[in-house]
Amino acid sequence: MPVVLSVGDLLSCCASKRWATEVAAQGPFPSLDSLERVSAEVLAGVDWADVRAAIDAHPRIGERVTGADREAAWSRDEQSAAAVVDERVRAELVDGNVRYEKRFGHVFLICATGLSAGDVLSALRARLGNDDAVEREIVRAELAKIVGLRLRKLVDR
Repeated sequence: MPVVLSVGDLLSCCASKRWATEVAAQGPFPSLDSLERVSAEVLAGVDWADVRAAIDAHPRIGERVTGADREAAWSRDEQSAAAVVDERVRAELVDGNVRYEKRFGHVFLICATGLSAGDVLSALRARLGNDDAVEREIVRAELAKIVGLRLRKLVDR
């Protein structure tokens, strides 16, 4: 059965209007695989402003996600494995997030699905040493992972 998604559906997966519009325009898709392929191609081609629009919609890692919409529910689920109960780790994540945002000008984005809080903290610390170009590549790759997960959730609903 073909996969047909609206721009609104796609915006719950990635807040870049350009990405959502371009992906929707190429549908319907014969399969989830073809949707994921088009999504990845479009995401790889959008400019940094579009990537920023997408990442600005993401909550800080380790913060409690509020909201009742689909995107908020997905964020809660994606970050659940990295939920922090250890106050030391929580404090280090908060501090790391602040330093990251000062350094790069946006939230620390990581596909947290399946990662522990310690894994996230290690990645955060390591990425603080990146230059802007390297970090932008990593952010784009992490965003692509998140979008891919959300597309699968959307199609499987």
